Formats: sequence, structure tokens, C-alpha cells
Amino acid sequence: MVATALVGCGSKSDDSASEDQSSASTEESAGETTKIVNKEATIEVPDEVTKGGELKIALTSSPKNLDPVKYTGTYESQIIYQVCDTVVTYDKELEEILPSLATDWTISDDGMEYTFTIRDDVYFQPGEYQDGRLMTAEDVAYSMNRSAQESAMNRLDMLDHAEAIDATHVKATLKAPSAVFLTALTNSGNAIVPKEEVEGWGDEFGNHLVGTGPYAMEKFELDQQTVLKKNDKYFLGEPNLDTVVFKVITDPNQEVNALRTGDIDIATQLTGETVKLVAEDETVNLLQKPGIQISYAYFNMKEGPTADPKVREALIKAVDYSELASGVFQYGEGEEACLPLPKVSWGYDEAVEADVPSYDPEGAKALLEEAGYGDGFTLEMYITNETFRQKAATILQSYWQQIGVTLNINTVEWGTFSETCSTGKADVFAMAWSWYPDPYFFFDKMFATSAIGTLGNGQCYSNEEVDQLLADALVETDQEKRAEIYKKALKLITDDDPGIFYGNPMECLGINPKVQDFHQRSDGTIHLFTEEENVWVVQ
Repeated sequence: MVATALVGCGSKSDDSASEDQSSASTEESAGETTKIVNKEATIEVPDEVTKGGELKIALTSSPKNLDPVKYTGTYESQIIYQVCDTVVTYDKELEEILPSLATDWTISDDGMEYTFTIRDDVYFQPGEYQDGRLMTAEDVAYSMNRSAQESAMNRLDMLDHAEAIDATHVKATLKAPSAVFLTALTNSGNAIVPKEEVEGWGDEFGNHLVGTGPYAMEKFELDQQTVLKKNDKYFLGEPNLDTVVFKVITDPNQEVNALRTGDIDIATQLTGETVKLVAEDETVNLLQKPGIQISYAYFNMKEGPTADPKVREALIKAVDYSELASGVFQYGEGEEACLPLPKVSWGYDEAVEADVPSYDPEGAKALLEEAGYGDGFTLEMYITNETFRQKAATILQSYWQQIGVTLNINTVEWGTFSETCSTGKADVFAMAWSWYPDPYFFFDKMFATSAIGTLGNGQCYSNEEVDQLLADALVETDQEKRAEIYKKALKLITDDDPGIFYGNPMECLGINPKVQDFHQRSDGTIHLFTEEENVWVVQ
């Protein structure tokens, strides 16, 4: 995947820029671009891997629930990926699906049944209700069925049921052929867990997560930290690290200070000036990679003023996307966008950019007058504490004030945000969505009627024609044909003006040079031990 150039949307003029991400970021201010030199920090690295030690990783918001079927944000998934395994997994470049708990699989001619051969040498970590027993096909079937029935994000909604044929074989039967079933199985929300622990802990299972992964959860302290210890019986071998600690540091400046002083080893989701601070610090390194991600502000499509299409169009017309993007991504941490799909996705269509309402404040005021809101109104916006979201909200507040719309910004912690927004209680909410390049993981999760009630479709978007296109794309196996279907859906969604899709963020991490064999992924997920890597630290 490569970074694409900045492009204008609607009838705005097109601008373009390119940069070498390995050597510099850019800072845009008052029309000027300033180079930020990414100084490389190096240390002496021994020829032999150093076993043991502790790795400390910062999370910018507190995980709410670590139960795979209940998690809703990146913060939880970072921990779940260390504690649990999935049936299959992506390679580190997100290009190929590889075996994991399953060694191989077959697909029926009609695409309705997948039969997996499950490893016979995998053990669960010891817990309160089992002592570290052998994982079997029954556990895989149980976890798949549980996700299909209970997932907060409908992560396995294509599955009808799964059943264990014997101790090492599982047959999964789909509701209809699905081109993305294997990809869905790579997600941490579909991790394999033991039934005894789930039922024993009940609603508290997420606080006592047990899986088969390289690191076992020793302690979960809400809003503070999660401590993991290495799993000596991991099926891939011995993890290099003894301990992994995920620390919650919500203030961006505190996160960078912790990285520079050695209190943490990896700083995640760097934004704003923190990118510059890390890049120019000679003791730590900045890692950047184009992300499979979009940043946006959703409009409530069901209730309040934004249920009116004219109001939504007016709110979009009131915003200059180019200025919004440059105001949010001042340090090269992202690029301008305007469509609800990342530019790196193979379903993206540049032609649809012209359908986004162009910047026209006077036209926006006229639309509000037509809609009966000539005297303006007030909207309640919900965001979390990330710098991206705070900047975007403040800029939108200023733009909308100019057309008589008052925006109240509510900054809340992740649990409150997820609950409020997934249930359609927010007038406007801003967040980012990151998954795989396949458009399914954006469109079906963000715009399918069936996804209403989840955080992905918390704006309550529903369009029968879009639903049909998404259904057609799901059973089509030819990627070129699927791309054409998704491009039609992209146009219809864009014409409905469901929100302001203003940016494609970069994945930006700060890392201590003592951390070795770490690979940054485009989806922002962290993996510490796979077939391809086993992270260690220089002692």
C-alpha cells in the first residue's frame, strides 16, 4: 500500500503533494510547508536475541471490555491480540491469509461450507474455571457461534452455525456465500475462548480474559493498565518477552514524555505536535505508514435536524474540506479525503469525489432556510480525547457557527462514547474507522441497515438500494466485479450525505530503539509474536 496524493473534493480545486515518509513529515501552517526531520535513534544491538524483559505500550484511551464479542475499539483489540488467537490470520502486510489455530481448510463448491482442520497442540492459558486444558474443535465452534450470536459489532454475521465434526475438525455453515468470511475470522473479535471461563465469569469475563495467545492476562485495572505475562506453553514457541504492560495515557503530551523518559517503549496513535516531538527527538523513533482508515463526523440520520437531507447538505457545504484536513493534520499525520472509504481500498472511485457538496456557505444558509431552520439550531457532538477528534470538532464548530448552527462539543471516555453513539443518541459524533482494504469492512459495518445499533452505524443509515448492492457484492467472488458493485454503493452513500469524511490518517507510532523485531501494520494493530516476528527488547 502506498500513500496517495491530496485531492480536492466536489468542485473545489485540486491540490497535490508528495513526501518521503521515511525521512520527513510536513507541517502546514498559513499556506507554508515546513519540513520536520525524522532523526533516527540507534543503539548497539547484540547479535543474539535477548530473552526476557518488559515491554510497555501506551493506549490513548482506556479499554472498556476485553471480551472479544463485546469489544468496540482499537484499545481493546491491541490487548486481545496478545492474549488470544484466531482460526486464521493475516500476514504482516495484510495481503495473505495464513493458518493459525487452523492448519488448513476446504470450501464447498457452493461456497456455503468451510471445513477447518484444527491444531492438536494448542492449550488455553490457566484460568479460574479450567487449568490450561487442550483446545479442541468444540472450542472453535463454540467461539464462532458465540460471536455470530452476540458480537457487539456483528463481526461474524455471515455465519449460520459452526459444529465440531471431531476433535480436530470444524464445519462452518454460512447463511449465504461470503467472499469475506476468512478475512472476518482474522479479527480479534472472533478469537477463540474457553466456554468454562466465559460462563464462569459471566459479564466479568472481559476482566479475566483467557485465550491461547502468547501472553496471558495477569491483571486488568480499568483506566490504568493491563499486565500480561508470557505463555510458556504457546504453540508457536517461547515468547521473547517476560511481561507486556499496556498503560492508559490519555494526554498526548504525557504519552510522548513517557516515551522520551523510558516509562513506555511504544507510544500509539500519535497525532498533532506529538508527531513532531517524536520525529525530532534523537533518543526515540517515529514510525509512519499509510493507514487503512477514515476520519469522519457522522450525522444522525433518524432524529433531530440532521434527519433532514437539506440540513445535512447544508452542514457539508459550510465546510472547506481542504482547510479542515490541513487544520487537523498539521504535521503530515494524514491527508485530505471526502469519501467514506480509504483511498487504498480497491473499491475506491475518484469519480465520486465530484458528488460531495462543495464549499458554499451562502448556499448552506439558503438550504437551512428552505428546511425551516433559518434561525439556526444547536447540535450535541460527541468525541473522545484524541487530538485528531478535538481539532476536527473545534474547526467544525467554527464553520457551522458561521451559518447559525451552534455545536456543543462533549469529550467523553471511550465507554460512554461507544454507548451513546451506537444507540443513536448523538446528533453528531466524530471517530475513525479502520479495518481491511476490502470495502465490506467499511460499507457493511457502517451503512448496512443490519448494522444499525452498532457503533459502525450509530448514525442509523438505511438505504434499501445500498443494502441490495452490499448483498450482491458479498456473494460475488470476482474482485473486479465486486469493485464495480461497491463503487455504485459508494455513489449512493455519498449522495445521501451521511457525514463529513475529511481525512485518511497515517498510522504514527513512537518507539524506543531497544525494541526489536517489531513490524508496524497498516491497520494499526500490534502483534508481538507471530510466525513472522517475535518482539524482544535490548536489555
